[in-house]
Amino acid sequence: MIELRGVSKTVTSGNRPLTILHPLDLSIPSGQFVAIVGPSGSGKSTLLGLLAGLDAPSTGTIEIDGVDITRLSEDALARLRGEKIGFVFQFFHLVPSLTAFENILVPMEIARRRDAATRARQLLDEVGLADRGHHYPSQLSGGEQQRVAIARALANDPPILMADEPTGNLDTVTGQNILGILLGVHRTRGTTLILVTHDAELAALADHRLMFRDGRTVPIPAESPVGAAR
Repeated sequence: MIELRGVSKTVTSGNRPLTILHPLDLSIPSGQFVAIVGPSGSGKSTLLGLLAGLDAPSTGTIEIDGVDITRLSEDALARLRGEKIGFVFQFFHLVPSLTAFENILVPMEIARRRDAATRARQLLDEVGLADRGHHYPSQLSGGEQQRVAIARALANDPPILMADEPTGNLDTVTGQNILGILLGVHRTRGTTLILVTHDAELAALADHRLMFRDGRTVPIPAESPVGAAR
């Protein structure tokens, strides 16, 4: 369960405060697929970064399974992310000097998993790259790099998977393949999937939709409520 209470984000723009995300209360049950939609600059990616503990809110609290992540030290927060959250970025963020296999291996080595190598090979196979593990990111297509990024996000079997426009830099066919992988993970593993997207058809597949405009949630169809967002 993910719980937000009064969470907001304000930054300084020039000499003035700029509120990117207005106070928000939100509840996301475990195992749900939540789509966060809205125009560019509406606060979607800001919210996702806060949920993942990649940024700190200006106000409010964020709890993951009863743990208030806004009160954790950087080390404790890193441990929690390593155990509970897999994150897929729009721009892949693979380490260019490491092979696909090694990129997937990194989070498991940090966690000191004894089965890291075996697990990395299994994940490569799961995302359809069993024969590409020895290639470096520069030798892979955009779709292949994103599949490596997904495998890396799944390395430690996180119960929560977050993705920020994971198909934004991919062609339509490749993007559909990537989305198929993410939805397959959600369905087969019961993983909580939180996805920022501009794709209305994809959002329609979600258990819940959270719609943003100008840093605020806006009304959504009654048949697709989202937790306790308000």
